[in-house]
Amino acid sequence: MEIGAFCNTVTGISAVLLILLILLQQRGASLGAGFGASGELFTERRGLEKSMFNTTVVIAFIFALSILATLIVG
Repeated sequence: MEIGAFCNTVTGISAVLLILLILLQQRGASLGAGFGASGELFTERRGLEKSMFNTTVVIAFIFALSILATLIVG
């Protein structure tokens, strides 16, 4: 497999995983929270929520690196 095709494949897979992980994360944000009218307190992430957040950060890092690698390789 050519390196450019590999980078494109990694970019595509990481993009889909990133979208899914972001959509699966639960935040109690309503429409008013987007405008600063949220009265919630932020709590510490625990268990599955924490591991999903950490996985999202890692997948986002892989996504960014794969895009940079694709730009460098051509």
